[in-house]
Amino acid sequence: MAKIHVSIVAIPDAMFSTLSGIYDVLNAFSMLSGYDDVVPETSPFQVDIVGPSREAFRTASGLTLQPHRTFEELRASDVVIIPSVAVPEAIWNSGRYPEAVAWLRAMHARGAILCSACSGVLLMAETGLLDGKPATVHWAFAPTFRQNFPQVSLRLEKMLVIAGDREQFVMSGASASWHDLVLYLVARFAGPATAQAFCKFFALEWHRDGQTPYLVFEQPADHQDAVVKDAQSWLARYFAVAAPVAALVKRAGIPERSFKRRFSQATGYSPIEYVQQLRIEDAKCRLERTDATVEQISWLVGYEDSASFRRLFKRIAGVAPRDYRKKFSLPRFVQDAE
Repeated sequence: MAKIHVSIVAIPDAMFSTLSGIYDVLNAFSMLSGYDDVVPETSPFQVDIVGPSREAFRTASGLTLQPHRTFEELRASDVVIIPSVAVPEAIWNSGRYPEAVAWLRAMHARGAILCSACSGVLLMAETGLLDGKPATVHWAFAPTFRQNFPQVSLRLEKMLVIAGDREQFVMSGASASWHDLVLYLVARFAGPATAQAFCKFFALEWHRDGQTPYLVFEQPADHQDAVVKDAQSWLARYFAVAAPVAALVKRAGIPERSFKRRFSQATGYSPIEYVQQLRIEDAKCRLERTDATVEQISWLVGYEDSASFRRLFKRIAGVAPRDYRKKFSLPRFVQDAE
């Protein structure tokens, strides 16, 4: 049976850890078969690292990498994977890799499945093939993605997005979600049982809660409304007070409807939604770093009814407060070392 050819794209902005992690997992079949009978001894994949030339170059991680083959040499591939990329200040400038973009388009035209890990979707989106389709990316790259590719529907709450009429686009979100991507490929081409064996051996994770628990609320500041900026500054300190929206309206000294309209236009959130985001963000920090009960945290961030707080927390953070603490709080041995 012919092997499934996998190309891992290597460009100077590539993060070595993501690239090498995917490469190691897809080449681990013979090793794992000795530990688990469900894993075939012969890998279904042939994996090449592909770049603009075969010359070794320094990656964004500072480590040197030498591609196996060039874009020009490789005329077809079954699966193409773009690893995460690191760019200054998380700002993507289109047009830096025209040869890679043209090659990706050609691979897609010849039937390849195009995959990306984390910020690698920025390069994939340059092909125009994602226009009108959903995608995901690391939340830190969301602003530059939206600015460069407004025609792509960004689904930040998703850790893995599979799109296209033949599921030919596969994208994973935040950095370690390359686990989800590589496990999906193993499951798709070698079966779910084999993917589960890989999961156990490498301690890889399916991020079943999606990306929402990992999102950090960024207070919008790219506007020139002085009244709203003053309101945001005040809320940053006093978000937990009772009736914060009424206090904001009084502080602004303008009609309530006008204030709410200006606030929404400037920030993209209604005043109450903005308050909720700030409160939940503070609650996250307390769950991560303190032993305070959920009831205590609810009161500290401005909610007397802890049941209402729990419902709001799950809606915004994607998981219940207790589950969030379990996922993100520091282990006791780390806390004791401080």
